[in-house]
Amino acid sequence: MVTPVPQMARAARSTRTRGRRAKALAAYAGSPVRLLFRYVGQHPVGHALVSLAIVAAVGCTLGSQFAIRNLIDALSVGRAHPAQVVYAFLVIVGLLFADNLFWRLAGWASVRTFVAVTGDVRRELFGYLTGHSSGYFSNVQPGTLASRISATANAVFTIENLSAWNALPPLLSVIGSVVLIGWISVWMAFALVGISVCMTCLLFWLAKKGGARHANFASRAAAVDGELVDVIGNMPTVRAFVATARECQRFGGIVEQEMASREASLRHLEKLRLLHAVATVLLSCCLLGWVLWLWTQGRATTGDVVLVGSLGFAILHGTRDLAVALVDMVQHVARLAEAAQSLLVPREMEEAVGVRPLQIRDANIDFENVTFSYAGRRRVLDHFSLHIDAGQRVGLVGPSGAGKSTVLALLQRAFDPPSGSGAVCISGQRLCDVSLASLRDAVAVVPQDISLFNRSLLDNLRYGRPGATEAEVLQACEHANCADLIRSLPDGLQTVVGERGARLSGGQRQRIAIARAFLKDAPILLLDEATSALDTESEAKVQQALDRLMKGRTVVAIAHRLSTLQNFDRIVVIQHGRLVDDGAPDVLADRPGIYRDVLLRRERRIASVHA
Repeated sequence: MVTPVPQMARAARSTRTRGRRAKALAAYAGSPVRLLFRYVGQHPVGHALVSLAIVAAVGCTLGSQFAIRNLIDALSVGRAHPAQVVYAFLVIVGLLFADNLFWRLAGWASVRTFVAVTGDVRRELFGYLTGHSSGYFSNVQPGTLASRISATANAVFTIENLSAWNALPPLLSVIGSVVLIGWISVWMAFALVGISVCMTCLLFWLAKKGGARHANFASRAAAVDGELVDVIGNMPTVRAFVATARECQRFGGIVEQEMASREASLRHLEKLRLLHAVATVLLSCCLLGWVLWLWTQGRATTGDVVLVGSLGFAILHGTRDLAVALVDMVQHVARLAEAAQSLLVPREMEEAVGVRPLQIRDANIDFENVTFSYAGRRRVLDHFSLHIDAGQRVGLVGPSGAGKSTVLALLQRAFDPPSGSGAVCISGQRLCDVSLASLRDAVAVVPQDISLFNRSLLDNLRYGRPGATEAEVLQACEHANCADLIRSLPDGLQTVVGERGARLSGGQRQRIAIARAFLKDAPILLLDEATSALDTESEAKVQQALDRLMKGRTVVAIAHRLSTLQNFDRIVVIQHGRLVDDGAPDVLADRPGIYRDVLLRRERRIASVHA
């Protein structure tokens, strides 16, 4: 039951690598632009190829306009020099072919590169999310978390596409147009640069003022997704309480709030676009008038007038497209920032890089003067101390809220006791000093509420030991009294169990969980009310399976049905977070206290039922 050394070494190396990545990723929580460039930097060749191809394509487009200017001037010379006309024509044809070739090259390269970035975003954010403590997941809707991972990936993908196809080409076009206009008039080029810089600064300042609107819209959109998942996941409860109409009305209100925030965000963007449109129309008209004035003085050719006119329109459309792209990017950057700040919050139980794995010499357990309370709540454990020898079966008994579930949670290191408030140890090693992966390899859990994935039975059974053979899986099913269940299903081990195992009964799910624990073969076993919600027949089968599973293992169990603890070595009674009694079941049954009181109440209840 001890994890092999090579496997533990591999797990430790993997944990160190994930720990370094998580620390690096957390630093980007408040810097969405830096987070974006992190993923861009992971594919430098692909992004460089896309950028160079776009630069070349825009260069060919501008070159074509300059070539048209040369063609017009060649036509004005007359038919006496046809070679100049032919040369200008061939240059235009070559630039048009090159223009289309470079655009297609950029598109081809972007398909692989941009999609790869979205995969990196989802993988890294999901990996970071899985390292959060149990408290984090209890305070956030699962649907909201899933939505934010997808929203972050989609925002990065949209920003990259906007940058490549809507921002970079018009930016390069405007810069190139200004350079070409400088060929005709330097003062005209200087005026364009000055006006463009002032207009850009004004647009960015106004766009930044709308950041709160965009952030509010991003938060509302995530809330809608989370609400959808929450209601759909609880649809049986909604129907049982005839609350369909009420939930539709409630969801309609949430959607209305999201729509209002989206309208406010988009309206701000439209104001920016209107301001930019007016400015660029005036600029283009002034530019054309200026070059016509130069033409009347003989300082510009007919080709120059046509070139400046076309470049003026290029600047008009280019700056408009650039402004639209930039304000759209502001909205998507706001969504990226909101999602990153929600997902990349500091972990409550961040594991140190290079922490050593747990070494199981003998599976004894120690709680050393542990005091613990959940955030914002009363103290649950109060100077709690307990020693469990390797191989012992220990049952935890006590009133609701006494701290029994907290003991199991601390053993799984779902939480850590605060510094200076005691320690939890296995084999003499403090759990906060060993890697989480090695700890969880050493502990198997059979809870009351069994959670199964919407996958095949085989995938669910192998979850704790992916490399198990089918023969080993079937043997574990025999030990767990669920082999008959497997044989009764039309697809056997390949049967898909439905979301959270909805296609199986409670007793069947419980036996699947026991088979999974058999297959994991961990030295420490935790049982959390493993039979409390079962009927008599199912409980008998599950209890037989549990008896087989507990052999040779250190067992800590919570059970309200005291009959399931009769064969245990010890019963530990907890009240108000303290150990108030400890002993063998028969000893405690004869000694005044909580355990004997519960036994007496059970006997009176059984007698009244018989009567």
